[in-house]
Amino acid sequence: MRVVAGELRGRHLEAPEGRHTRPTSDKVRQAVFNSLESAGFIDGARVADLFAGSGAMGIEALSRGAASCVFVEKDRTALDVLRRNLASLDLGTRSKVVPGDVVPALARLGAFDLAIVDPPYEFAGWPELLDALDAPTVVAESDREIAAPATWQLVRARRYGRTFVTILGRIA
Repeated sequence: MRVVAGELRGRHLEAPEGRHTRPTSDKVRQAVFNSLESAGFIDGARVADLFAGSGAMGIEALSRGAASCVFVEKDRTALDVLRRNLASLDLGTRSKVVPGDVVPALARLGAFDLAIVDPPYEFAGWPELLDALDAPTVVAESDREIAAPATWQLVRARRYGRTFVTILGRIA
């Protein structure tokens, strides 16, 4: 797995072993971030990478010009890999790692410009998570399209093999 584009393009990323994390493929990351970049969502953004795993999505955002990224992950093995990835890419000053469950962590993290959410496919807490999230734009990765709750609207939904990427915008 590698960083697809930006200042860190081509740099190697570790991925946690086992079945607890499901790293986003290079192809999907490239498609998602090309779309986000062309829409102006990345440059200078404050990003949250929720259910971060290896951190590949947040690292891609940083590589493409995001100002900062907060990574939230609870799995210890994934946290170790995430921290190694950030250290090897010298991203310590532009990133923060928050160990723990995502929804409780959101209450103390504040606002973001963009949230990237890639939970385990069986995750059923989308409404609670979206309610707790203070961000105008969410990229949701799942095995199905994520329905937009009342305070959100569907911006875009695409399928990449078994992965669905749904972009939601908060209704002002």
